[in-house]
Amino acid sequence: MNKKDLLTLKDWSGEDLIDIIDKAIAIKESPEKYVNLLERQTLAMLFQKTSTRTRVSFEVAMTQLGGHAIYLDWRTTNFTLAEIEDEIKYLCRNVDIIMARLFKHIDLEKTARASRVPVINGCTEKYHPCQASSDLMTIKEKKGRLEGLKLVYVGVQNNVCNSLINGCTKVGMKITVVTPIIHEPSVDKELIKEAEKSGLYQATLDIEKAIDEADIIYTDTWVDMELFLDPKFKKEKEMRIKKLKPYQLNESLLKGKDILIMHDMPIHEGYEITRAVIESSHSIIFEQAENRLHGEKAILLRLLGTI
Repeated sequence: MNKKDLLTLKDWSGEDLIDIIDKAIAIKESPEKYVNLLERQTLAMLFQKTSTRTRVSFEVAMTQLGGHAIYLDWRTTNFTLAEIEDEIKYLCRNVDIIMARLFKHIDLEKTARASRVPVINGCTEKYHPCQASSDLMTIKEKKGRLEGLKLVYVGVQNNVCNSLINGCTKVGMKITVVTPIIHEPSVDKELIKEAEKSGLYQATLDIEKAIDEADIIYTDTWVDMELFLDPKFKKEKEMRIKKLKPYQLNESLLKGKDILIMHDMPIHEGYEITRAVIESSHSIIFEQAENRLHGEKAILLRLLGTI
């Protein structure tokens, strides 16, 4: 039987994505029904990039489903010395599924080709499908539907933005991107062309007009997490802050707006978003983060053929 991977939301149809979202909501509502479905199965978690939510959600998900997770820090393994394909060919003979959080999507594709078991993208520079699917789960949980809603993404066009564009257009949501800066390694021209064809995607720099009738506003860090404190990135960081400051989610921008506020975390308070907005009654940021656990359970169960 051919194994199933999740490298990008392009791998799923709209129906597949909606099914995963509904399963994640069902799992959250009745977690006891899914206990031990992955008994004696093992997830390998391979990390080049730092992580809080991805590591915690996948490890807890496997534990609560009756399985086991192994954390592999790239820097303390022989992945630093050998060809990635060779290490994966060994690793997959010991585990049932692999989640990899890597800097380059091309290395994730190498991982999937070399692996006998399913591979999940835990984040690369191009896509973050687990984040986007859990985000859509959160929106459906709050709004009761997805089709016809309008989401506005504000900030840097990056991996999260790509996956949101892909996910929203698949489930019938409108997405407007307000992205004065495009993170070049993340560019996916094919994805944008397909999104434009759907009639559900648009790009603008007029943030006030974009959010005028929006149901959800979503932002992300202006600087990649691994570069935020890097002195070599200081000039680029300063340029981004100056260019993006007018697009900060703050009280003035959102005054009088009945709009859900989302952020995939980690948050840099005072940059892309203010503390008052983070803690406002419209913010669903921490519920969004919690839902990574339930979303990851649904993904694991689907790729392992349990649901």
